[in-house]
Amino acid sequence: MKVAVVGSTGMVGQVMLKVLEERNFPVTELIPVASERSIGKQVKYKQVDYTIVSIDDAIAAKPDIAIFSAGGSTSLEYAPKFAEAGITVIDNSSAWRMDPDKKLVVPEINANVLTKEDKIIANPNCSTIQLVMVLGPLNKRYDLKRVIVSTYQSVTGTGKAAVDQLNGEINGDDSVAKVYPYQIFKNALPHCDVFSDDDYTKEEIKLMKEPKKILGDDTFNLTATAVRVPVQGGHSESVNIEFENEFELDEVRKILAETPGVIVMDNVKNNEYPMPLYSEGKDEVFVGRIRRDLSQPKTLNLWIVADNLRKGAATNAVQIAEYLVANNLV
Repeated sequence: MKVAVVGSTGMVGQVMLKVLEERNFPVTELIPVASERSIGKQVKYKQVDYTIVSIDDAIAAKPDIAIFSAGGSTSLEYAPKFAEAGITVIDNSSAWRMDPDKKLVVPEINANVLTKEDKIIANPNCSTIQLVMVLGPLNKRYDLKRVIVSTYQSVTGTGKAAVDQLNGEINGDDSVAKVYPYQIFKNALPHCDVFSDDDYTKEEIKLMKEPKKILGDDTFNLTATAVRVPVQGGHSESVNIEFENEFELDEVRKILAETPGVIVMDNVKNNEYPMPLYSEGKDEVFVGRIRRDLSQPKTLNLWIVADNLRKGAATNAVQIAEYLVANNLV
C-alpha cells in the first residue's frame, strides 16, 4: 500500500511517521511530501531514508492513502486534486471538518459512517477528539443535555515555534521568536487561535461544533473556553456534563473503562488522576476526577487528558486509515 504523508517534516507529520511505524501499518511505499524548501531532503521511516517530493509528484505517484498535516490552505487546494485522482485523503486541518459532505471521524466513536465514496475524510480538532471519546459512550447511556468544557492546552498544539518560545523563556533566551502575544512561561493565555466576531476563539468554536457532528446529535448544548498553558505533554480538559437522565458514578466509571482507547485513572485516595506528564507519548485518552456536580442534579464533573500530537492528531488519522484498510474501503 502506497501512503503519502503531506507535511512530513512538521511536528505532527513527524509523529505520523512514528505512529505508522509503531502500529506496523502496511506501508509498501512511503511518499513523504513537504514544502518546496524541503524537497530533496530526507526523512527516516523504519530506519530507511526517504526523499521528500513535491505535492504534484505525490499525486502522480498515485498513493492509496494521503494523510495531510500541512495546514488548511494546502488541504483546500490539494485534497480535491488527490481525491480526483482516486486517492483517499485523511486531512488533519480544519479545512473540511464542518463541510456537510465530508465525514468527521473518531474511529472508536463513528467509523461506521465511512464508505468507499469518502475520498476526503476530516480528522477532528485535537481537543475535540479526547472530548468525544468520553462524551460518546456517556451520551448513548444518559443522553447529553449540556456540556461546559475548559481546556488547558499544550504549546505543542501551536507547533514547534511555540515549543521554542517556551523553552527560550525558560532558559532566559530573549532572541527566540514569539508566536504568542505574551510570554507563555509562568503564564496561562485564554487565547487559543484567533478571536472571531463573537469574542470566542476559533479553537472554542471548533469545540462547540465538532462534537455534535461526530456524535450525530445536535440536541445538546456545548460551550467552551480554551486556554494555552506552559505544558508540552498533552491537552487537559475540565468538563461539566448535564444529562437528561440520572446516572450512578460506578456505572459511569464502568462505561468509560470499557470504552476502547479510554483509560480511567480515578483514585484520589492515592492521588491517581490524569496528567499531561503521564499521557505524553501514549495513544489512549485518560479520564479521572469523576464526581457529581453538587450544585445541580444529573450533572457530572470530570477531567480528560490526552497527547494532542498522538490521539489528538497523528494516531487518530492512522486509526482512520487502519479502519479503511480493514473494511476494504481503499
